[in-house]
Amino acid sequence: MIESLTPYIPQLLIATGIILLAIEVAILGFATFILFFVGISMVISGSLIWLGILPDTLTSILLSNAIISALLAIALWKPLKNLQGQSEIKQVKSDFDGVRFFSEQAIDNKGLTTHKYSGIEWKVKSESPIAAGNEVEVVKVEVGTLWVKAI
Repeated sequence: MIESLTPYIPQLLIATGIILLAIEVAILGFATFILFFVGISMVISGSLIWLGILPDTLTSILLSNAIISALLAIALWKPLKNLQGQSEIKQVKSDFDGVRFFSEQAIDNKGLTTHKYSGIEWKVKSESPIAAGNEVEVVKVEVGTLWVKAI
């Protein structure tokens, strides 16, 4: 059985490398880089064997994959890690943003003031102190807390 696959070693390496790349990107979401490095090294090794640069022996295949994977990991680890770490902090817009009401108590950033809205007793906070009786508008919502500003 294995003897019948020997002429197709370069194609098998390239196909296996592409499958590993697809698993890394589609299933793992590019969270680990191990399959990425091994997949790329298998594609490169298969191409080098196909071009006749490397022999198609088991030793040369394993050694070339190990060396190419290590070189790719050394060269690409830092840039890929930086690319993976970039995320955009985006303020979530909720249905409560823009809601206006009159404060019955003075509001500060300690969260001692409460306001009942939509059947829930919310803590109300503000970056700057607001006197009782002023109209306020919700600018940000956290779990159990409405952040407001004076209008």
